Order: sequence, then structure tokens, then C-alpha cells
Amino acid sequence: MTSTVRARIGVAIGIVLSALAGLLTFTAPARAASSGPCDIYAAGGTPCVAAHSTVRALYAAYNGNLYQVRRASDNTTRDIGTLTAGGAANASAQDTFCAGTSCVITIVYDQSGHGNDVAYQGPGGAGGADTPASATSEALTVGGAKAYSLYIKQGNSYWHNGSSSGMPTGSAPQGAYMVTSGQHVNNGCCFDYGNSETDRRADGAGAMDAIYFGTSCWFGGCSGSGPWVQADLEYGLYSGGSQSWNPNQRAFTSRYVTAMLKNNGTSQFALKGADAQSGGLTTLWSGALPPGYSPMKQQGAIILGSGGDCCATNTNLSIGTFYEGAIVAGYPSDATDNAVQANIAAAGYGTAGGGGPSSGPLHAVGAGKCLDVPNSSTAAGTQTDISGCSGVTGQTWTHTSSGALTVYSGSTQLCLDASGRGTANGTKAIVWTCNGQTNQQWNLNADGTVTGVQSGLCLDVTGAGTADGTPVELWTCNGGSNQQWRLG
Repeated sequence: MTSTVRARIGVAIGIVLSALAGLLTFTAPARAASSGPCDIYAAGGTPCVAAHSTVRALYAAYNGNLYQVRRASDNTTRDIGTLTAGGAANASAQDTFCAGTSCVITIVYDQSGHGNDVAYQGPGGAGGADTPASATSEALTVGGAKAYSLYIKQGNSYWHNGSSSGMPTGSAPQGAYMVTSGQHVNNGCCFDYGNSETDRRADGAGAMDAIYFGTSCWFGGCSGSGPWVQADLEYGLYSGGSQSWNPNQRAFTSRYVTAMLKNNGTSQFALKGADAQSGGLTTLWSGALPPGYSPMKQQGAIILGSGGDCCATNTNLSIGTFYEGAIVAGYPSDATDNAVQANIAAAGYGTAGGGGPSSGPLHAVGAGKCLDVPNSSTAAGTQTDISGCSGVTGQTWTHTSSGALTVYSGSTQLCLDASGRGTANGTKAIVWTCNGQTNQQWNLNADGTVTGVQSGLCLDVTGAGTADGTPVELWTCNGGSNQQWRLG
């Protein structure tokens, strides 16, 4: 830590208290926070050079556009701004514009004033092979106001060349954070946010400086089944400073997760994570850069949702959720990091009132996997299992108004079914032709359980297994993590 950074700590501690005060003031949708993450970074001497969010303003005074949507009915676009300066997104404007049709998110605007807007990597966007993400895959609340996430599925990603727009290049120090989800992840390469290559190719060690979040673990060792906060520095995802075990690495499985990365460009970097709804940061690594990464060789492009060598000609294989994030010039102090986390927790991320998606993957929270019809089989009687979340059709479930959990559509549609109308522990959870019977009706409960209407039993990952292919059955509800699920 430099003497300049140490000198700023006293100022930044005061910022922590100011951010915590947001817990008392950010209680209604129409009220803005007294400060935003980028105000905190600026006060700490590390200003935002890119700031993106689909859910809220990241500056107390920001009242511009957050993102752009395009509707399918006539291909027209609409910019979505905030309800108030410094406030939450105006989701009702999106709802009105997209009523009766579908919408996608084409641009996420930069709030920093540097013009670093990210557009989808595909024809009509930033160029490339990908498509824009759906604008309505996940609804949530921020401070009580409804908002929508940037819900990345395979084949979605965003990019911008910010090399001449304030982004750190070469070995210049950089910090970054994002709020993501621990329940919409996979091991595809690579759900990133940060600094990337301007040519969208793998240009060597140090060409990237981006936060990775997912269940892929390359170097440094990762505890449990993930997902983990790591650094994508190109030619490697790092959970620590080398390819050896990092005992401080841990998984983050909460609905909302804060992920942070900072890198001084020549000798050290740090990784941190937290529950974005409450609590403080956990330092996962703070130490030397991996061998071969000093000095860094950042190029200044911005990637969101994919790896750096994607997606000019190929498509993104990762999935993930992006709510907000920023990239800053300089190496933020720990006190600044803590103040930003306090601000995020005070923002009031939640699901009440905004609801979640009624369709999407059904996440087995304890295993970090998804409810899966093996090989996307359409054969009635196939027992479901868990598998790495990949976005395939055999992992896309819809909870209908009648309580069914359906998979596929049209003539191949099937329903999740308690085999043989069983009510005993160990009854197989299969797929079967939809028939409206109570053994095909399911309650998605506030405590994360999924219970059969007929049996009252919980949907259960057999033996609390975490391996791909572990079968799913019904069992007496016991509060175990293998009976925790989340749709979307």
C-alpha cells in the first residue's frame, strides 16, 4: 500500500459511515441514495472510468439513461432511465414499451461520462456472433423499486473498445466490482466483467484484467463446487497468485453477490467477495501477481458476459447475471472497497414485489447445479437429475399458473411428475405427459423449497450429491441445502 493510499484511508472511513447511512434513507423507490459507488470511488482518489447498471444509478446525481431495449414487434428502441436522480431504474417505462411483445437489451450505458457504453456482440451491435440478452428474464427490486437484470445466457455478451476513453492500459492500476448472482452460473468460459483485448483475441498473459464469476477453476485451487470470484488475466483464471492452492478461496452461492478485483499492474492484486444484501467483504487473495503477469499489458476494451477472445467469430459459452458494476482508474484502498460494499448492501437488493422469473433454469442451490432432463430426453418416465447449468432446453422450466413445472413446449412439452403418484421418501422426480393431476403440481416456497402438492414432500437431490447425474427425488423436508431451489 502506498503512502498516498494510506493517507486517504481516514477520508474513506468517513465514506463508510455515509454509505451505511443509506440503510436509513434508501427505503422507498422514489428516493435516491445519498451517494453511489462511483461517488465513493471518486472520494477515494480512484474515479470510475466505466459504470454500468440496469437496476440503478451509480452516482447520486446521475439522472441519465441506464440501458436501451429493442422490441421484436417493430425493432424500435427505447432508452430506460432512472425514476429520480441517483435512483432505481424506471422499469415501468420498459414494461409499457414491451407490452404485448418481447424485448432485448441492446446497450448498457456508461454513467461515468467517458462514453464507454457496452453493446451486444452481434450484428447491429458491437459486431460479432452473439445476440442481445432478453430484457425480461429476471425481475427484482432495488430499494423497493422494480428493476430488471442483464441476464446472460449462452450466446449473449457485450463489448466496447474503451482504449481511448479513459480505460487503464498497459500496466496502469485498475479496480473493478460487479454485483452478480450466485445462482445463475456455469463452467463455460468465461463470465467476465472488466478490461479486455481490443482485437477480441487471446493476446497473451496480462492482456486482460477482468473479474470472473462462475464454476470453472483453472489455477490456484477452489474449495467446494463454486461459484468463485477469480481474476481473468488472459491465459488463465486465477483464484490466487499462482497455480498452487489458495486456502482463502471460497464459494459464493447467495442470490446477490458482490465481486471485486483490483490490480496495481506491476506487483500485486486482490480478490474480494460478499453477499450483496448484507455483511462485509471477504478477502480471497491480496498479494503477488502470478508469475508472467508483471507488468500487465491491458488494452482497454470492456467485456461484459464473456471471455476476451469471444465473440467476434464464435459465441459465448458462459451464463451469468449482471446487475451493476464499475471499472476505476487506480488501486482502491481497502476502506474504499468496504464503503462500496456498504453502499451496495444499503441499496436494498431483493425479490419481494418484483418477483423472479417464472421461467428459466431451476437451480439446485446446494450443489450449484441445475435440474436437468438427461440428454434433453423427451421420453416420458425419464428421471430428472442435476447437471452443470448450460442453458439447454432440458434445463429450462416454467412454473405455470396451475402449479405445474413444465419443460419443452408444443407437442414435446412434459411436466415434472412424482412417479406413480408416490408419496413415500425416495419417489422419483420424473418427466411425464402433462395431465393436470396433483402429483404434477408444485409449490415454490419462500424458504427455497419446492414441495409436491399431493405429497407435501420436498424436491431433493439424492444424498446431498453435487456430481453431475445425481438423481432428484422426493423426501421429507428437512431444511438441507440439497432441498434449496431457485427458478431463474
